[in-house]
Amino acid sequence: MLEPTILPHNVGWIEVICGGMFSGKTEELIRRARRAHIAGQTVVIVKPSIDVRYKQDHVVSHNATSLPSIIAETADQIVLLTGNADVVCIDEAQFFDNRLIEVVTTLANDGKRVILAGLDMDYMGRPFEPMPHLLAIAEYVTKLHAICAESGMIANFSQRIVDKTDRVLVGETDSYEPRARHCFRPPVDSRKGRPIKPMIGSILPKTQENEEESENYD
Repeated sequence: MLEPTILPHNVGWIEVICGGMFSGKTEELIRRARRAHIAGQTVVIVKPSIDVRYKQDHVVSHNATSLPSIIAETADQIVLLTGNADVVCIDEAQFFDNRLIEVVTTLANDGKRVILAGLDMDYMGRPFEPMPHLLAIAEYVTKLHAICAESGMIANFSQRIVDKTDRVLVGETDSYEPRARHCFRPPVDSRKGRPIKPMIGSILPKTQENEEESENYD
């Protein structure tokens, strides 16, 4: 289930959107936030201060969709920043410490819908705290996948392609590639992905019949 049924007012719950890099987590967070806003709910989006990519005052997906957001230095600040919200969205949840677990529990118990998006594994393929605990306490969990840069199969892992060993490394395509299990080589591997070809209007092979049909529509 991607999205829960809207429940009565003042009934809260926790949703977690997880997966590897480039799997569309922020895109899905933005989609749910927009739908809640259209429904007349007060939505507040929060992101950690460490995320300095793109715009400072927006959450931005890899596809460049964005919504205004506020920055929290710590998990505890989220309670103060979202007091009037019906829906609290938290992006890059893995960058907050384990206090986030208690914070989102408090928000949900106060009747708020809490939506979190974050990496469930680090660059070594290990569970990325506090995400494992958040997955356990959430009413709804959505796991998304990217496309492996090497094999073209479903990608569950985030392959680091720069020679850095810090667990937290905020980066984009300059630092990571999505990889399937059999293509994942921690801690660091060379870039394997090839440039993605532009999408064309039709994938049908060009035949005399297709060309004649195309001419008829000109």
